[in-house]
Amino acid sequence: MSSEILHEAPELLSDDTKNMHRAIASLREELDAVDWYQQRADACTDDELRAVLVHNKNEEIEHAMMVLEWIRRHSNVLDTNAKTYLYSSGPITAVERRTTGGAEGLGGGDEARAEGSQSLGIGSLKAGA
Repeated sequence: MSSEILHEAPELLSDDTKNMHRAIASLREELDAVDWYQQRADACTDDELRAVLVHNKNEEIEHAMMVLEWIRRHSNVLDTNAKTYLYSSGPITAVERRTTGGAEGLGGGDEARAEGSQSLGIGSLKAGA
């Protein structure tokens, strides 16, 4: 049902927006399935069934990562944030503080976060800039 929930009239939305919605809905559904399989595996008292459920959970993780990669490839903002946070080390909030200089979020205003912007909205790191 989540793929049917649009907040604006479909005829007002671009194909890119509708495709992104489809991808986000699919990612949400895959992550829900991961959660459901994990809960079922934890509660299961049969070892063979538990193994099947864990296998299914791992397949859903693969599906989620495939959709997430599609989203990353189609969203500059998500790509920028992925490069900042994924595979980083240390506390995640420390990564944010290093990236933003202590400011909340990655931006310096909505225009800096607009889709397609190459700026993180934090200004130049050069002295006097």
